[in-house]
Amino acid sequence: MWETLIIQPLTNLLLWIYDVLGHGPHMFGLAIILFTIIIKLITWPLNASQVKGAQAMQELQNDKEWQDIQKKYAKDREKLAQEQMRIYKEKGINPFASCLPTLIQFPIIIGLYQSIIRALSATPLDMLNLARTVYPFQNVENIIPLNSTFLWMDLGRPEAVQILGFGLPTLAIIVALTTWLQTKLTMPTSSNPNDQSAQMSKMMSIYMPFLLGWFALNFASGISVYFIVSNILGVVQYAATGRANWSNLFGGGKSSTATKK
Repeated sequence: MWETLIIQPLTNLLLWIYDVLGHGPHMFGLAIILFTIIIKLITWPLNASQVKGAQAMQELQNDKEWQDIQKKYAKDREKLAQEQMRIYKEKGINPFASCLPTLIQFPIIIGLYQSIIRALSATPLDMLNLARTVYPFQNVENIIPLNSTFLWMDLGRPEAVQILGFGLPTLAIIVALTTWLQTKLTMPTSSNPNDQSAQMSKMMSIYMPFLLGWFALNFASGISVYFIVSNILGVVQYAATGRANWSNLFGGGKSSTATKK
C-alpha cells in the first residue's frame, strides 16, 4: 500500500515534471520546487483548516469563561484539562487543527526522500526498483540517469559545503530558520502560563526547527529544497490571510493587529 499510494505516484510525478522541464543541470531541483508547489495546492484545504483553527484558538484567549477556568483550576491540571475539552467541544474547536497539516506532511517527506533516491538510481538495485516503479507512459530511457546537480548541491546526497576547511550546514540552517519563522507566525499567543494549547504550540516552535534541521543535515539535500520552499509558501499563504502573528517574532506575545476587532 505504501509503495502503491506514496512511492510510485511521487516518483512518477517528479520524473514527469523533470521530463517536461528538460534534462539539463538544475532541472531536477526545479522539479522538486514545482512538486512542492503542487503539494501545497493539493493540501490547501488542510492549510485553510490550520488557519481557521489558529484563529479560533487566538479568539478563545479573550473568552471570559476560558479565562475563568484558567484561574479557577490553575492548581488542578486534570480538572483544567477536562474543562478545556468541554469548552472546545461546546464551541466546536479542534485544539489539534493547527498541528494536523504538519503531521500529514511526514509521509510526504519520507516518500519524497525515497522517491529522490529511487529516481537517481545510484546502484543497479535502484535501477531495478525504478523500472518496477515507473508508469508505462514515462519516457524513462530519455531522462535516466537524472542530472542531480542544483546550484552547489547534489540533490541525492547530504549537503557538503567546505569553507576554510570547515563544513558549513547552510541548508540545515535555512531549513531551521524558515521552519521557526513559519511556526512562530502561525502560533496562537496566550498570556496564561497554564494554557495547555499555547504550551503545545510553543513546544512545537522549539522542536520542529531542530527536527527538520536534523533531517536536512543528514539526508539528501533534495529534502532540504522541499522543506525550504514548503516553509516559504506556508508563510506566504498564512500572511495572505492577514492573520500572521508578527509580534511572536519579537517575543512580544501580544495578539497581532490582524486578529483584533
